[in-house]
Amino acid sequence: MKIKQVDIYQLHWQGLSPVWHPVVVRLTTDTGLTGFGEAGTAYGIGSVGTVGVLQELAHRLIGRDPAQISQIWQDFYQHSFWAKGGGVVFYSAVSAIDIALWDLKGKALGQPVYQLLGGKVHDRLPAYASHIEYGWGPFPRYVTAPDDFARLAKRVVGQGYSGIKIDPLNFERGKTFLPFRGLLDSHQLQEAYDRVAAIRKAAGEQTRLIVDCHAKLEPAAAIALAHKLAPLNVSYFEEPISPQNVAGFATVAQQSGLPLATGERLTNALSFAPLVDSGSIQVLQPDLGNCGGITSAVRLMGLAAAHELSIQLHVCGGPLATAAALQFEAACPQFLIHEEHEVNRKPANIASGRYHYAPVDGSYAIPDRPGIGQELSEQAMEDAQVTTIREEE
Repeated sequence: MKIKQVDIYQLHWQGLSPVWHPVVVRLTTDTGLTGFGEAGTAYGIGSVGTVGVLQELAHRLIGRDPAQISQIWQDFYQHSFWAKGGGVVFYSAVSAIDIALWDLKGKALGQPVYQLLGGKVHDRLPAYASHIEYGWGPFPRYVTAPDDFARLAKRVVGQGYSGIKIDPLNFERGKTFLPFRGLLDSHQLQEAYDRVAAIRKAAGEQTRLIVDCHAKLEPAAAIALAHKLAPLNVSYFEEPISPQNVAGFATVAQQSGLPLATGERLTNALSFAPLVDSGSIQVLQPDLGNCGGITSAVRLMGLAAAHELSIQLHVCGGPLATAAALQFEAACPQFLIHEEHEVNRKPANIASGRYHYAPVDGSYAIPDRPGIGQELSEQAMEDAQVTTIREEE
């Protein structure tokens, strides 16, 4: 079996924010078998660059045996020059291809990917409701009032979720991500506290509460916010500052009193290692679509095991991203909880997958279809902008 064609899909999600640009790759073999993988740059800036890298890497794939996943990964790493720089756009392209290769192998063997990773260690995967400040409904709606946070918290607890995550730092009207912040003033600290406190009161003390700062703060501001939130029993503090600031992470870890988490902007194990070695983080959050795919995530699983740390995959993309995450999490002993991002509830997102996986009573059953258990829907592929690289006749 060899790869004869690579299709790169730039999806169009009607009705969603214009900043969303999911990128999916499909590998087709000479036997007709196909494998799908999704890049992790669906949001923000970078999807066009990912498409460009995928086009270049596709030429290295044509004619290759897709079963040689590690060999292909090493080829990209050793011979692409930029791979050793750790750039997210480059690794998003590698990740999409790697996931598609695992999908192909699972389909060829008639097995779900979790079986190829050693089998299930979890029968169900508990999930938390991620970023309810974006509305937690079929249409985007950004909320800022504590009463709205309380209302949405009651809704997700009623749906069975065991945890909730929010970013409480959206202060400026019409903006969902703040510019880089230095020290927060007393009004901002209180407003952030009021939002998180409203969720804690509505959700109860048994609900896991995760606070995400999207790397907006400087260390001093992150420490001040952590101290302000201390009475609310925050489970862990996600990306309080830039993950590139290893010394800053150590300072925040020492002075905040909260477990720290990061990983969605990091790539291979080498980029996680300084934070892990410094003892700064307790929860690794790689994104399968950014970190180098399943192959790289397996190495991170070993890193987490060696340091007795938890893994909570960052999952923020299309149905392929969710499906791949479920397969990996099922086989991951360090798995903590699944991120059910609010975008996964949007009708346009759901329609882009051939199958729909959703939590029931706040947890996922593990799909047992071969491969990652998901493909693009025919409509999604028809509506997408497609670039094809194929074997020359």
